[in-house]
Amino acid sequence: MSSNIVEIRNLEKVYVSKGETLTVLKDLNLDIPEGKKITIVGQSGNGKSTLLNIISGIDSATAGTIKVGDRDLEKMTESELCQYRSKFIGLVFQFHYLLKDFSALENVFLPAYMAGMNKKEAMEKALALLDDAGLSDRINHLPSELSGGERQRVAVARALINDPKLILADEPTGNLDPENAALIGNLLFSVAEKYNKSLVLVTHDMELAKKGDIIYRIKDKKLFAGDL
Repeated sequence: MSSNIVEIRNLEKVYVSKGETLTVLKDLNLDIPEGKKITIVGQSGNGKSTLLNIISGIDSATAGTIKVGDRDLEKMTESELCQYRSKFIGLVFQFHYLLKDFSALENVFLPAYMAGMNKKEAMEKALALLDDAGLSDRINHLPSELSGGERQRVAVARALINDPKLILADEPTGNLDPENAALIGNLLFSVAEKYNKSLVLVTHDMELAKKGDIIYRIKDKKLFAGDL
């Protein structure tokens, strides 16, 4: 039986602007089991990205608890949050956010090297991950020399370089054509399986969502489990 690496209880997120309040999430509960792949679908603007931002520590909850192992995410210092984002979380966004003046290999290598991994190990690991992504022959290319699908594959490799326990993917195929979208979706699930990572993937692509071990819809500010 899988143990949970993250447990969320009674999560609420309220934004306040110019005296107006907007409740995006309310009484939301979610368990993320170790090694399981979770997909979340829902309409735009209903809090899917907000939920991932809160899990990653980029945003904070208005109320509720987020337990990471035996730690409370909301009580972490800024320094602890930086460590958490660097070592525990691997992020893949809709946009790749690659450094434009660095090669594919350097974009994957640098986060590990900056986190303290020795140069040789970081380089070997970056090469292996780019091979997983089918980019062994593109490692010295700049982002501008890669296709949109190739850039997103580099981003997936980069998300895994520091051996995170949890991959968070926010509409990772949203900017891609159907062929590349399918390729990126398959890559995310295959590397999560190969390296025994938990995955939470937010998408509006129903076919991609069906690949999840656990599938949720987000509706009325809450998560509902079940088949699509």
